[in-house]
Amino acid sequence: MGTSQQPLLNVRNLRVTLRNGLEIVRGVDFVAEAGKVLGIVGESGSGKSIMMRAAMGLSPSLSTVTGSIRLRGEELVGAHERRMQKLRGSKIGLVFQDPMSALNPVITIGKLIAEAVRLHNPDMSAAGVRRRTIELLDLVAVPQPELRANQYVHEFSGGMRQRVMIAMAIANNPEVLIADEPTTALDVTVQAQILEVLKNLQTRFSIGLILITHDLGVVAGTADTVVVMYAGKVMESGAVRDIFYRSRHPYTRGLLSCLPTISGNRSRLEPISGSPPLLSARPVGCPFHPRCSMAQNTCRSEEPKLRQVDDVLTACHFAESLRGVATGQWTSRAEHA
Repeated sequence: MGTSQQPLLNVRNLRVTLRNGLEIVRGVDFVAEAGKVLGIVGESGSGKSIMMRAAMGLSPSLSTVTGSIRLRGEELVGAHERRMQKLRGSKIGLVFQDPMSALNPVITIGKLIAEAVRLHNPDMSAAGVRRRTIELLDLVAVPQPELRANQYVHEFSGGMRQRVMIAMAIANNPEVLIADEPTTALDVTVQAQILEVLKNLQTRFSIGLILITHDLGVVAGTADTVVVMYAGKVMESGAVRDIFYRSRHPYTRGLLSCLPTISGNRSRLEPISGSPPLLSARPVGCPFHPRCSMAQNTCRSEEPKLRQVDDVLTACHFAESLRGVATGQWTSRAEHA
């Protein structure tokens, strides 16, 4: 099979294990396609960011990564660090989680972006680097890019700093762009602007965009496919419309119940009870069962495998019980043998 026929990023049975034997990512599978948006959703601590950092060779020190991560057919698990340094930025770009602290405050915005450009283009002239810097600021919709390139981080708002982070991530035309919580700590209006910038870049350059977030509402109008994670494992995955309207997992349904609607179907939001488990104290059986109103004895003793149920892949023993039940109105009783 030729390189052009390979999936852009193909992850199979990915596991990240700390040196004490604790698995923080457990057998994750997904595919990211060129020109498509993959949303990875879950509460804090579900393993979303660790999983994607493993794809860039940036997993925690003294941890072990197993499974397969193939970029256009090239295996990245076990790749030499020198090779990964060449791929980071040029083939895989990462927008870090916190724009308020990730940028050096004593260097101008233009020099910050210029560093990213020069890293993979050491022979580019100073004038060429300057032109590319202005072009990148313009691409991410920073007004007056020539002027703003000479300013410092403290002169930029949170939304503008996030645009700078995106500009740095796309400086060398990566094929895959990973945006880790790109809308955190931003107001709703600015969130929409940042998502529009990312979507425009993905469409214009046919980038495979991976959007990591804890908010299903963020991916609702952006993603093509969605992976829902909990306690280091995929709970459910499928096309965004199927996840929103035909979910077969109580955890996904719970996340959806937390979203406000304008339809008037719900008088109040319905939060998921309890908190996600510590990875060091993960419960036996289904990791979600302590918080699930559908939980039965089987859930407490046997961890469900990811399987096809209708239009989605889901890891729930009683997924069939949610068939035909509208999102936000699902029953709390499983039909069990």
